[in-house]
Amino acid sequence: MKKNIYVFNDGEFRRKDNTFYFETEKGKKYLPVEDVSDILIFGEVALNKRFLEFISQKEICLHFFNYYGYYTGTYYPREHLNSGYMILKQAEFYLDKNKRLEIAKALVEGSYKNISQVLNYYYKRGKDVGNTLENIIELSTRIENCKDVSELMGIEGNIRETYYKSFDNILEKPDFIFKGRSKRPPKNELNALISFGNSLLYVLVLSEIYKTHLDPRIGYLHTTNFRRFTLNLDIAEIFKPIIIDRIIFSLIGKNMITKKDFEKEMGGILLKEKGRKTFVQEFDNKIRTTISHRGLGRKVSYRRLIRMELYKLQKHLMGEEKYGPYISRW
Repeated sequence: MKKNIYVFNDGEFRRKDNTFYFETEKGKKYLPVEDVSDILIFGEVALNKRFLEFISQKEICLHFFNYYGYYTGTYYPREHLNSGYMILKQAEFYLDKNKRLEIAKALVEGSYKNISQVLNYYYKRGKDVGNTLENIIELSTRIENCKDVSELMGIEGNIRETYYKSFDNILEKPDFIFKGRSKRPPKNELNALISFGNSLLYVLVLSEIYKTHLDPRIGYLHTTNFRRFTLNLDIAEIFKPIIIDRIIFSLIGKNMITKKDFEKEMGGILLKEKGRKTFVQEFDNKIRTTISHRGLGRKVSYRRLIRMELYKLQKHLMGEEKYGPYISRW
């Protein structure tokens, strides 16, 4: 399985024959190009056209994060699998109100059901989340009757807001109190973790879209406008509860990340580099973890699950098979 490379140090990428290396003050580190899926850059990095041409040939995406850990953009090599037919199909399903709404409802259904699975898991372990689960189930009954995507987005927002309120009961950690969702900047430690984790997931989904015939600029739940990418935001909604939220519960529950891993900056709270490295390590472990897949009768990684989700959407757009979101078993 190919792997992500996470770069926190300052340095320079250079091509060397049929591979490349990253050079810092401490020396050069050669990277096996055939094993690299994506490069996520958190440090100050220099690179040249020769290097970019090389990674384009190797179909490697570069994702950039700024000093504060915020995702800033992606170098997306020329789409080698891009299909004019698929772009037309994506546009057709976006422009048709009913077709778009059908896909958007399925995405919200997947998000809601995976949130419910997470809550069920903790409910069975004695956490006080029963009322939250009931409220979310009640909200979910309104999904089917939505008349447009904006109404659907409102219900999805209410479900997630209700769900986030359960984090305090799941964690039972005085240093990590939710106090409502806040972004750019996050107002507390828990929000900083959610924002950082979600950014990593958005990038992962974007990379998997690159390996399909789909165009990341055309989403269905999130409005396609002048933003660069929206389809990755759509698919990420399904996987946030079972990838990012579980990582957060694990990191805090095992004291792998504590209040000391945060700092006040830009009028909010941000995760320090040590905390980001810890999170990234857990994230990388998680997406490489394999789980049993009922439909295939074998184990697949979480990364592969995301690719399979995209393939299902492709089949739906081509009229081969109706799209149904992935639902976790726990």
